[in-house]
Amino acid sequence: MGFGDPSGNYWLGNDLLSQLTANYRYKLRFDLQQNGTGNWYYAEYSRFRVLSEADSYTLMVSGFSGNVSYDAFGWHNGEKFSTIERDNDRSSYDNCAAMIGAGFWWRDCGDCGVNAARGTGRFYWGGLSYLQSTRMWLQCK
Repeated sequence: MGFGDPSGNYWLGNDLLSQLTANYRYKLRFDLQQNGTGNWYYAEYSRFRVLSEADSYTLMVSGFSGNVSYDAFGWHNGEKFSTIERDNDRSSYDNCAAMIGAGFWWRDCGDCGVNAARGTGRFYWGGLSYLQSTRMWLQCK
């Protein structure tokens, strides 16, 4: 089950993501709007999969392309999904989801905070600095 507002801020839900991506039928695209300039950038991943709850919704992603200069999301490949209630990140000093205000595949709290809470200073994509808006899209191959 997802949460949020489907016409705005919405997370599809990891159970559904796991089911949809089980056979790598979708690629993943990020649309990223940089704060200040308003310029749009994108990053695509030709292989995207989220494993099941039994595997803590581990992220499997590869095949990066796009017009951003850095593969910030790929850095999180192999990470378990971490939430405030389930601290699965690699940080030895903090719960990244609690600190940043969002569940995600956090790897030591860094590089790709595309669904971080605004005002945390962590709403960013490595190489782009801070973001104004983001979208994550599943696209059929």
